[in-house]
Amino acid sequence: MMRKKTSSTKEQILKMLKLQKRLTVGEMAEQLQITEMAVRRHLSALEREELIESTLVRQPMGRPTNVYQLSVKGHQRFPRHYQQTMLDFLADLEQMGGKQIVAELFQNRQERMRKLYEQQFGDKSFDEKIKELVAVQNEHGYMSELLQYDDGSFELVEHNCPIAEVAQAYPIACECERNLFETLIHEAEIVPKTCLADGDDACRYHIKRKK
Repeated sequence: MMRKKTSSTKEQILKMLKLQKRLTVGEMAEQLQITEMAVRRHLSALEREELIESTLVRQPMGRPTNVYQLSVKGHQRFPRHYQQTMLDFLADLEQMGGKQIVAELFQNRQERMRKLYEQQFGDKSFDEKIKELVAVQNEHGYMSELLQYDDGSFELVEHNCPIAEVAQAYPIACECERNLFETLIHEAEIVPKTCLADGDDACRYHIKRKK
């Protein structure tokens, strides 16, 4: 019974922070009608799970106090239907204009991303461009890591795909992603090995310098 109560209180705290954005321990204790010590215990558990984060705020009088808010991971606990909405829009577009218009949509996005990032790659060395690519993908939530082999080639591993469901329905999304990589690193040969959209545990690309 105690575990159920603890879980329920933690969920209440998450919901409060979702609705009210930023709260102190005192404010949460007052709303939950429990002690500040009990609130701190739940907050410690939520911080260990990386669901919340705190900022030390100076007060006009007295000691600074911690103000708590949801982390990015905390926000992700709440339902979002972006992918389904996107799939619905793409299906409507395909019905109105055929597969070609959907393909053009992804190709336009590829070109927009190229213009946005090509300056970052600029005059960097081959190895630096690969690392820059990992940084760009991580900015977009792909949870990427880079493996380097003795022959000088690399493997880009993406543990998350924010558009996996879209890519399942429209494989051109993956094709445009690889094309973007090769445009940003024009001296690279990039071969996809596995894909989250196909049910694999990660997206993997083997990257080596063109001969």
